[in-house]
Amino acid sequence: MIDWGWVGDHLGAILGRTVQHLELAAIAVAVGFAISFGLGLLAISYRRTYPLFSGIAGILYTIPSLAVFAALVSVTGLSIYTAEIPLIAYTLVILVRSIVAGFDSVPRDVLEAADGMGYNRRERFRRIVLPLSVPLMVAGLRLASVSSIGLVTISATLGASFGGLGFFIFEGYHREFPTEILVGAVPSIVLAIVVDIAFVRVQRRLTPWAQEQEVRRDTWEGLPSGPSVGF
Repeated sequence: MIDWGWVGDHLGAILGRTVQHLELAAIAVAVGFAISFGLGLLAISYRRTYPLFSGIAGILYTIPSLAVFAALVSVTGLSIYTAEIPLIAYTLVILVRSIVAGFDSVPRDVLEAADGMGYNRRERFRRIVLPLSVPLMVAGLRLASVSSIGLVTISATLGASFGGLGFFIFEGYHREFPTEILVGAVPSIVLAIVVDIAFVRVQRRLTPWAQEQEVRRDTWEGLPSGPSVGF
């Protein structure tokens, strides 16, 4: 049974925790994307580095978040760095692979055509490679964002100053107060869904040609086959 009176009395705190939740996730994804983009550029320029980057990112992803938070407390204290470093590290395995996959998805004949049109390396990357890599990059951002929103709740173990909506989950658990647990859990789920939908719309806005191609393919596949002609 939900105590709506308690919810009404804590609307300000719920809003504040929601904003904090989004801020922590947004910082992690933004910094993680910047690092991953740089590593992706290095990986496509020096192919031997990609297994190294991908392997390190994979190892970081396997480390339990609680263990990382506990280890960082002795180094960075109870600061935002203690919360963000693990969140950023967990985005790398997703973003590095999606960015490199996006770069690799550009057809070779398209690159050769760009070279034939006189594009230099920088122009080809900016006008050809980067736009065509957007779908896979946005797919990686979607996954990294949803994962980060979920992981932010774990940072509530660091104390009342962190965790966003996760604060209510842990506080409600310790107090055996289901309403507070739901106030932390349900909005977290809603945030993840809203962010995922937002990225879908951003992807469609940035890649209108992909939607046109999909419509044309569906239209072509839906056309009836012509009558057979006998001789």
